[in-house]
Amino acid sequence: MDLSGLTSVYSQYTDALGVKGSASSEKISSLQQKNLKGASDEELLEVCKEFEAYFMEMMMKEMVKTVGSDEESSALVDYFKDSAITDLAKQASDQNQLGLAQQLYEQMKRNYSPE
Repeated sequence: MDLSGLTSVYSQYTDALGVKGSASSEKISSLQQKNLKGASDEELLEVCKEFEAYFMEMMMKEMVKTVGSDEESSALVDYFKDSAITDLAKQASDQNQLGLAQQLYEQMKRNYSPE
């Protein structure tokens, strides 16, 4: 399965948001490097969950930016905040709370399943 279209849209989205840094580029690279042609259902669902977790992470980080804070935060606080957001997004994806991964999985199976 070729995810180049999905990852290019994903890359354009993160560029538009101004998301820079190794975390976003590493996740994009890991999705691009996975050749899902002939992948098992479990592997395909895992990639969909990774995408959902990253999507939720970016959404949560943007939400945090909208909340004003009177206190000045340090780099250490920012690091742990980012780490906590990443963990929350992964847990939500694993628990299928948003349902985006399942919908992506079903759509990809319908569109790309070998016949």
